[in-house]
Amino acid sequence: SYTTDTQSREENKKTVESLHGLSVDVTKIRRLKEWVLLQDVAYVKEIAGILQEMGADKTAVANILERCPEAILHTPAEINSQRALWQLVCQNEKQLIKLVEQFPESFFTIDCHENQKANILFFQELGLKNHIITRFLTSAPSIFYNPVEKTKNVIETLQRNYLNLGGSDANMKIWILKLLSQNPFILLNTSSAIQENLEFLQKTDFTDHEVLQLLSKLKGFIFQLTPTTMRKSMLFSQNVFKCSDQELKELVLKCPALLYYSVPVLEERLEGLLREGVSVAQIRETPMVLELTPQIVQYRIKKLSALGYDIKSGTLESLNGTKKDFEVNYGKIQSKKERPIFNPVAPINIED
Repeated sequence: SYTTDTQSREENKKTVESLHGLSVDVTKIRRLKEWVLLQDVAYVKEIAGILQEMGADKTAVANILERCPEAILHTPAEINSQRALWQLVCQNEKQLIKLVEQFPESFFTIDCHENQKANILFFQELGLKNHIITRFLTSAPSIFYNPVEKTKNVIETLQRNYLNLGGSDANMKIWILKLLSQNPFILLNTSSAIQENLEFLQKTDFTDHEVLQLLSKLKGFIFQLTPTTMRKSMLFSQNVFKCSDQELKELVLKCPALLYYSVPVLEERLEGLLREGVSVAQIRETPMVLELTPQIVQYRIKKLSALGYDIKSGTLESLNGTKKDFEVNYGKIQSKKERPIFNPVAPINIED
């Protein structure tokens, strides 16, 4: 643990000089992480040497140390161990140094080395491809810090529930791997929390098949919720749409966001749509529109209105989907509007 008390300490001149020698912007470090410059021991030249050995040029080394100056506080032995660890899933050093350049913070967080290694080996055994594991290392490094027993426990809970809900042995591995690659943060949950959430859905009269459907649609995010938040969200939707329990269930299966988003989020999105002149009946017909933020809704309605498309009298389907889906829909409406009416007897203009 490094001290962050900057009051009575002076910068380590040797560290500052070494960083200057590598063309590192020290003022940037002073502004963001000055405490690094105050430590008595730093391994500037050694860490830069390892990075160069891995294939980083001078500019890359300077960028890495500016973005993650705490790298110089680790010993060369620690960094070499981390290098060996990441090499378990990287094709070669070229790929490794590219990842370090993009995600220095993830690479230089070297806590729980043994846990990291055990988890990597377990993921490989499970059948996760190396490129997925590298994605986890860079974007979800915290999942590697838990003891591998906890990771195994969560996976076993998911497998057991998948089979109990009627999933087949043959598909289980594919289902687990897909769930993990969509949302690795599932592994930060406890087995009991996972169990509790699934039991809540079953008690709310979702059939086993429907619970499985929700799990896949929500990409595992359901495990980051609690029965209390899910109950509140469902009650809010039921009041807004004035529907029976069965109708509510159908709406949730159509749009799992009704289960996933908290009441304040749903409220804000609903109000945003109503402000644009959309009716509750239209939203009930196309609840997926609640997956969009009010800003996105506003932008899309504006674009469609410019084409003369009236959202109040039309369907909300054209608002839906990802950015790409919307652009495709928008393009279709636009070309329909711009397509000239063909007149077979009109003279043809031929320009030389």
